[in-house]
Amino acid sequence: MKKMLRPLLAVILLGLAGFAFYLWKQGPTYQPAPPLPDAATVPPPPPPAAAAEPAIQYPVPEQAQKPLPPLAESDAVARDALADLFGKKAVKQFFVPQEVVRRIVVTIDSLPRKVVSAQLMPTRTVEGKLRTSDEGATLTLSTANYERYAPFIRLANMVDAKVFAAAYVRLYPLFQQAYRDLGYPKGYFNDRLVAVIDHMLDAPQSEGKIALVQPHVYYRFVDPELESLSAGHKLMLRIGNDNAAIVKKKLREIRKELVNLGPEVK
Repeated sequence: MKKMLRPLLAVILLGLAGFAFYLWKQGPTYQPAPPLPDAATVPPPPPPAAAAEPAIQYPVPEQAQKPLPPLAESDAVARDALADLFGKKAVKQFFVPQEVVRRIVVTIDSLPRKVVSAQLMPTRTVEGKLRTSDEGATLTLSTANYERYAPFIRLANMVDAKVFAAAYVRLYPLFQQAYRDLGYPKGYFNDRLVAVIDHMLDAPQSEGKIALVQPHVYYRFVDPELESLSAGHKLMLRIGNDNAAIVKKKLREIRKELVNLGPEVK
């Protein structure tokens, strides 16, 4: 063991001697490291800045009226508001009667995204299957498919924007609560709704026939640019340019009401 330690000690001594020679060569430029400050004298780091509340662009005024029920018990009052807009028969025919406010909020929030959950939509499924045409070896979206959406287009076209805005303001606390429950604790639903309307207004028009492919159960657009569109923009393509023009006209009317509900918050 002693024989093994001797060469090891020699290496360590040579290393120390070399390091001392290096420091001597540095001359006065060498400064030993300052001692570490006492932890008690080090000031604590400043607290992180609180996240600023997002500015509200389009405020909804609070109205003095009889209190609304809790969100979980709001279906009856929501169905009544829809009946004022569309009539009781239309509400029964087109709308899902449960979780009305939550379904509306979830669907609106999802339209600019890639997928909208069919299970959470506030309206019933459009009747019939998607209609296609064979253009030689190419499968295309048939113009007959646009007729499937005609009842919904008529329903949307009959909405009076001012009546819609009045019902919306009355129920707004429920929409706001449902939106925050989605995971936006500082979000403002009316701002999100206006942004989604703007997104839908930017939806492209179809240029000629739309080629489709059916790799599995569902159809997909052959054009990768169309396939990459949001769920809302794809919907506008599926309903056809004429129907989309009607929807956009109504959306512009509603948007005008929504952005003028109250003074702009600065």
